[in-house]
Amino acid sequence: MLTTTSCAGCCTSTSNPATRQVLVVGCGNSDLSEQLYDVGYRQLVNIDISDTVVSHMRQRNAERRPDLTFLQADATQTAFDGGSFQAALDKGTLDAMAAEEGGSLAGRMLAEVGRVLAVGGRYVCVSLAQESVLRLAVEHFVQEGWAIRVHCLGTQEEQDTLSDSASFALPVFVLVCTKFRQPPPAPVLEMCQGENGAPCRLSSTAALLSAVRERQAYALVRHKLRSGTCVGQSSALTLCHAPTGRPRYTLTVLDGPQLAKAPLRNHFAIFIVPQGRESDWLYGSAEGRDQLARSANFRRLVVVAMHRDQEYADMQSVQSELSPMVMELAPRGMPANQQVPFLSVGGELGWREVVSRGVSALSGEYSVEDVRGEDGFLYRRLVFLDNAGVVQSESRLCAPAPASSGKRNKKKKSKLPPPAMKGGMASVDRSFLCCAHHRVMVAGLSLLGLEDLGPPITLLLVGLGGGGLPQFLRDFIPGVSVDVVELDPEVLDVAQRCFGFQPDERLKVVLGDGLEHISGLEAKGERVYDVIMFDVDCKDPTLGMSCPPPAFVETAFLEKVRNLLTARGMFMLNLVCRDSALRARVLSRVRDVFPCVLSRDIEGEVNEVLLCIHREGEQGEKDRANPEELRKACRRLQGALHTSDVSHKAQIDVAALLEDLKIA
Repeated sequence: MLTTTSCAGCCTSTSNPATRQVLVVGCGNSDLSEQLYDVGYRQLVNIDISDTVVSHMRQRNAERRPDLTFLQADATQTAFDGGSFQAALDKGTLDAMAAEEGGSLAGRMLAEVGRVLAVGGRYVCVSLAQESVLRLAVEHFVQEGWAIRVHCLGTQEEQDTLSDSASFALPVFVLVCTKFRQPPPAPVLEMCQGENGAPCRLSSTAALLSAVRERQAYALVRHKLRSGTCVGQSSALTLCHAPTGRPRYTLTVLDGPQLAKAPLRNHFAIFIVPQGRESDWLYGSAEGRDQLARSANFRRLVVVAMHRDQEYADMQSVQSELSPMVMELAPRGMPANQQVPFLSVGGELGWREVVSRGVSALSGEYSVEDVRGEDGFLYRRLVFLDNAGVVQSESRLCAPAPASSGKRNKKKKSKLPPPAMKGGMASVDRSFLCCAHHRVMVAGLSLLGLEDLGPPITLLLVGLGGGGLPQFLRDFIPGVSVDVVELDPEVLDVAQRCFGFQPDERLKVVLGDGLEHISGLEAKGERVYDVIMFDVDCKDPTLGMSCPPPAFVETAFLEKVRNLLTARGMFMLNLVCRDSALRARVLSRVRDVFPCVLSRDIEGEVNEVLLCIHREGEQGEKDRANPEELRKACRRLQGALHTSDVSHKAQIDVAALLEDLKIA
């Protein structure tokens, strides 16, 4: 219900409501006008396109409200004089009309409202603010040069009452648009919480829409949590930075049966992920967050991740900023005086420095950034922002990590990295492979049977990333010749600029589609590679398999891969598949093509590496899977790595990486 206070705040000029000319658009059989009339608004003109509705409303109000006017009229084309009203009220009419004629009907209605309102007049629309509806109205009035303010209605207590019913899971919004005589120099866009909340100025229509989406998502999550409909699931929402509308915090609410028996004192806690660590498995994956929740042992845990491109002063200010919002997510039954702890890693805010930003035509916007790892080292990461929870590539830097900012120096900003690191010029430690599946792939070369390292090894890698894996192979495997196929030219540029990747005669890159490249080579009928590795991601998040794309594991294509391998050849696949049925189908296809398939799970991750042996003959296959033969091969490869002419030795333990090999 629209209260007297809110209506008075939306109307203009004169203090006597009896003299205000108010047009009620699409009145229907709502009692809104009757309530306004009863509190003193006499100059109310109600219009509706239905003659039946108008007749009914006249009869209903003939005795008690004789001055309440009801007229049959088309809201897109009325007979009223221009500038004849000081306010126009709309309760749900815009929502209904926006679905008609692709929005053009609503557009004509808004234009007519603008015509009949006087300068300084206001269009007040009560709406659920579906994005398409709100966008239509905001863009229309921005073009007309009007000021726009959106109120998210209801006190917290009112929202709690509403959220007990599934019909009112989403908040109600009031859109207030004010007609100016002259358009302002820049669009005036504001957002308010509640009827009388302080307005927050926003920079663009997109920012305003984002702020509304945030309130809707927040209300929906609260409704699910309080109604108990998401027990056993995790709910996530994003809180935006009010002045810019850009994401500032992502909150993941972890609740489930495994936490229901937690002690009463362990009702609720907030865990703040350090900056730069939000992509770590423990914080960035569903499996990791579940483990974090179990170890924390709280009935409900809210995991908070901070966003890049946002500034945070210190841990105390972050906690103060979050407290009003996150406390609304507390579980039912928590005592009112319960102390809610903020948890973190060592009380530190964390550290992140963006060293390069760009846009790939194939993968979208990306960020190259330096972060401080849990071990104190500095790491460089490539992240595509369309999938910001996944680190595309990572390398450890030789430069020391910057000092952290914690509670003791909370008023000081984190120290910036040394000047030599500016612009992506930090030295990458090429002897260290950050990705565990890369280390397993290197260790898997033991299965080639390198008694004396044999002839030079030819290797094809599909998927460059930051170039850490192919660079390591070139630097530390004697005699290896590496060909890399990379689809995205921007990725090659980033690898060279920011990750120290250096192609040469033994390390070559071909820009192109890996599927087409392998098909073209196979058509020539030559066995040219001892090892073929796939480390290429899938861009479609709906498939249940994020590495590789499905076309790379079709039987016909796997046969082409096999045909390119030499007699001693191996195929290595980084497989990331959360769908157990899909994984089983992929494994079945791989086993149909390769006589022996070994698997190595990556601890703490979804990845597994498949080592697919091509050597002909049963004895060769048995030797590969024989533990003693495998240990000998591991020692030979380890020795080869240590005798490389690179100034510092490879940081890899071959035998340990292959300890948990199993037949797939």
